[in-house]
Amino acid sequence: MEDLKDLRAKLDDIDRNMVALFEKRMDISRRVAETKKAQGLPVLDQSREEQVLASRCGYLTDASLAAETRALYQEIMRLSRGVQEKLLKED
Repeated sequence: MEDLKDLRAKLDDIDRNMVALFEKRMDISRRVAETKKAQGLPVLDQSREEQVLASRCGYLTDASLAAETRALYQEIMRLSRGVQEKLLKED
């Protein structure tokens, strides 16, 4: 059995990577907002969000995590919409 300290260190490393990727994703979300604004498009595109949810669950190698993956991406997209809406209100 692995040591709890070692497992937590692995989680910390994964979290550092996830935070860096999250920052990159939010930066792209800001750029998406700018493009949507220029094209007169709304922040929410429900059909696109459903496509994203389906495709991200399709990336799984462990299908038993589908519900959790869907919940994760629903939250990520909610946060992304918030960033986009905030950016559009500032302009």
